[in-house]
Amino acid sequence: MQVVTRKYTNNLKVIVIDNQKSKTKIKMKKCVNNLASLQFILQVLGGKWKLHILSILYFGKKRFKELEREIDGISAKMLIKELKDLEAAGIVNRQTINTVPITVEYSLTTDGLTMKPLLEQMNEWAVKFQQTTSKKSAGY
Repeated sequence: MQVVTRKYTNNLKVIVIDNQKSKTKIKMKKCVNNLASLQFILQVLGGKWKLHILSILYFGKKRFKELEREIDGISAKMLIKELKDLEAAGIVNRQTINTVPITVEYSLTTDGLTMKPLLEQMNEWAVKFQQTTSKKSAGY
């Protein structure tokens, strides 16, 4: 790899000549693909409530009212919207049981169940991160 430096007026311009341009392009494509994947994850799981809903459904089926009671601060309208989004993404399954009144249960789909290790890792990271930040703020 060669670095050529040229000076134009007051700005210093650096031109990099790389003999391995194909490797650089491959790395850039991987980076762009990673960003696209992360954007997709945020599109599916982003928002204030979705991870909370998933962490509750992680432990099994829940009826709508149970979910509403377990999530402090969420309105019924917002819960319905978030559940519809997760259902459209194929992560949550909605089952209507023909009772009086009608019972609706939500559970994780097969694809949703594949997220269990991810949720566990996120929880482990959060615990470690909270510990390190609390140590820093305590002056250790």
